[in-house]
Amino acid sequence: MSDMGNSSTARSSFDEQSIHGDVLEAILSQVPLVHLLPASGVSKSWSAAVSSALRTSTNTKPWLIIHTQSSRHPFSTTSHAYDPESNMWIEIRQPAIGYVSTLRSSHSNLLYMLSPSKLSLSFDPLHLTWHHAVAPKVSRIDPVVAVVGSHVVIAGGAYDFEDDPLAVEVYDLESQQWTKSDPMPEFFNGSAASLWLSVASVDPHLFVMEKTSGVTYSFNPNNNTWSGPYDLRPDHRIFYSVIGFSNDRLIVIGMLGDAEDVDGLKFWEVNCESFEINEIGEMPANLLENLKSHDSQISSIDVSMVGNAAYVYISSRAEEVFMCEFIDGGGCSWRSVANTSANGRSIMDKLVFTCSKIGIEELQRATRSGNRKFVVKRRTLINLPIMNTSAPPVKKY
Repeated sequence: MSDMGNSSTARSSFDEQSIHGDVLEAILSQVPLVHLLPASGVSKSWSAAVSSALRTSTNTKPWLIIHTQSSRHPFSTTSHAYDPESNMWIEIRQPAIGYVSTLRSSHSNLLYMLSPSKLSLSFDPLHLTWHHAVAPKVSRIDPVVAVVGSHVVIAGGAYDFEDDPLAVEVYDLESQQWTKSDPMPEFFNGSAASLWLSVASVDPHLFVMEKTSGVTYSFNPNNNTWSGPYDLRPDHRIFYSVIGFSNDRLIVIGMLGDAEDVDGLKFWEVNCESFEINEIGEMPANLLENLKSHDSQISSIDVSMVGNAAYVYISSRAEEVFMCEFIDGGGCSWRSVANTSANGRSIMDKLVFTCSKIGIEELQRATRSGNRKFVVKRRTLINLPIMNTSAPPVKKY
């Protein structure tokens, strides 16, 4: 175990006079990001070498961050991150997150807590900054929550005593004011809750999909309008699907078959103008068997996605996570990751997943912003089958 927030170790381990210039940069370009943080604190020349090495690095793999909220007062939260570049789990030691309500996540990097009186949310890569606002006027128990540009959209999920189960409210992060918007489309009546809906956002649009049907609408908070419906179910065998964005590409992830006999898990890319759909790849059979091995049926999956990769998991039992890395030109590469951060946790604890691109700037900002440290726990066992597939477009009409 090593502490990545302490640069004194690096100072005592390296002699900057013996390694410098292009040789130093070449060495640092092969060093995992978590080890570059202390190296950047050795001296100005080392800091410059780290910056130069990162400029030429092709590392774009996002971190998966798992937040574990205790079920007991004071409901403390611990965080662990998986860095796929170094194949390491990292404990993020940080100040306590002020408890508002049950911690939740949405569209990969948003964390939020919503109570009858308060909304707290954070959407920077390492969740260093929390924004706080009064709760929306409509009381909600399980709404869709998403950040779209400078807006926070809260839709559906209202308590039974509220008049409109499809109510939408938009919070402007700049003016810090709530406004009432047009309600969700009538199609969502009966399923207007995050339990039944998957969301993905890219400024200025929020996409909302019903997980069981694939029917999708988009919402633009700039003019408060809904568009759709769009049928994002490219294969009639899909019984459950979710969406996310990968480098501004809308991605559909669908399970094929049925809950008692899942016979495939595929990824598709959606053109957001023509809504033409291209198949990207499919989970290898051996990993699909791993996904199915712990339960007699799988009725749902969860996905966190950003950049060029997606993490697939079942949040209720996250001992194993599956990473899909999208390959330029089509296809994808898969790996299975043992989640060592799940060891020793209570089954009553709440697991919340986010996914973020992390660079040296984010790590430096985190260590400067308070009592935060990054502690490498251990390398993890992985299984690396490679699948490089592409498929012709499937046009939707």
